[in-house]
Amino acid sequence: MHLLKWLYPGMKFKRWLLLFAAGVMLVSLGLALIFNYEYLDYIEEAIFRFVYNWRGSYDYTATALAGTLIVLLGVGIMLFATRRVIRSLITVLLPEDSGRLVDLIYEKRKLESGPNIVVIGGGHGLSVLLRGLKQATSNVTAVVTVADDGGSSGRLREELGIIPPGDLRNCLVALADTEPLMEKLFQYRFSGTSELAGHSFGNLFIAAMNEVTGDMETALRESSKVLAVKGRVLPASNARVRLDAYMDDGTVVEGESHIPEAHKRIEHVQLYPEHVEAVDSALEAIENADAVILGPGSLYTSVMPNLLVDGIADALRKSRALKIYICNVMTQPGETDDYTASMHVKAILSHAGKGAVDYVLVNSAKLADEQIQVYSAQGSKPVHVDRDELNRLGVGFVQADITSETDAGHHDPAKLTKNIMKMIYGLSSGEIRHGDKKKTK
Repeated sequence: MHLLKWLYPGMKFKRWLLLFAAGVMLVSLGLALIFNYEYLDYIEEAIFRFVYNWRGSYDYTATALAGTLIVLLGVGIMLFATRRVIRSLITVLLPEDSGRLVDLIYEKRKLESGPNIVVIGGGHGLSVLLRGLKQATSNVTAVVTVADDGGSSGRLREELGIIPPGDLRNCLVALADTEPLMEKLFQYRFSGTSELAGHSFGNLFIAAMNEVTGDMETALRESSKVLAVKGRVLPASNARVRLDAYMDDGTVVEGESHIPEAHKRIEHVQLYPEHVEAVDSALEAIENADAVILGPGSLYTSVMPNLLVDGIADALRKSRALKIYICNVMTQPGETDDYTASMHVKAILSHAGKGAVDYVLVNSAKLADEQIQVYSAQGSKPVHVDRDELNRLGVGFVQADITSETDAGHHDPAKLTKNIMKMIYGLSSGEIRHGDKKKTK
């Protein structure tokens, strides 16, 4: 039955099959004119004789049935031949054991027709979301923070003078449609005591590609080809920046990696230098998006640095896209201690301006007491959804179970994607309206 998939809507195959059939008919007519109509008469007479001998008399219905069977046989042969021609032409381009050709084409066409989504953030949370979104649409653009200054990324940033590649690498791998060995290679981290110790191969690859191509945006585009990435990965800016946090006691903590270590209340964060240009492609992506998603991930150190790059918050406010903030399931020690859902949103609005968020996607699943105790020992607790405060902010919210089955304190890619798609299509159909509060199952 898989042959019927060639006729599914959106495959862009039927039009060419009909054109092929028209060509066959023209060839048949031309041959009939060249060799005289009497040869067609012989075929028609043979069919009439067969029907007469079978039925004992002339029966137009039986003749029409015979003609229909011949047409179906011809269509079947055309489908089979077309499929074999296509396969023979592109087999060399397909990886081994890649499955049926029709399934690959159907999946690609389906993903190409998906909504245009821009995801803004960084860290582990962003890559979790991207792993789910690539199963629903290939029109995904990840705009990634460049304020990371720790680990391998921080070292490469200081030694080579490039923007940190770590979060960019994780996003590439998350969106990749490639063999597991290639993913394992990009995530491989060197051990030992050499100068390579602690470096990720993927970070080194991106750094080398940046040197070869001359800029990070091109390096990411070429790296995407290696990993067969579904979508795009863009840095928020090509400038080297530092993230500083201004605390409620008047102190200033410099550097993204040091902010959570201070364990103080954050008033606001700021980039140094304060004004840096955004990547043009990132601004264009936000402008043309159907939906823009902030998070999930660390509020101040993953999501917020992107919004501080010149032009991005402005583009976000002006965008006609559906703007969704995915709130963390748990508070983050040293960054969002005792924060409610509305406090997360207030922080975003204070940095990016009113209109930067339309809806908040919050978790509705209750964590087990044992899990709460484990997180409590780490200084973390479930984020309380204060509905009234969210409504006062003029922001709608959707409650759903978006937690991982293996670790309820983190998000699940499939659940996130399912609910995001519901919000995107629900809004376009009028099911969800701005300012509503809605609970999905």
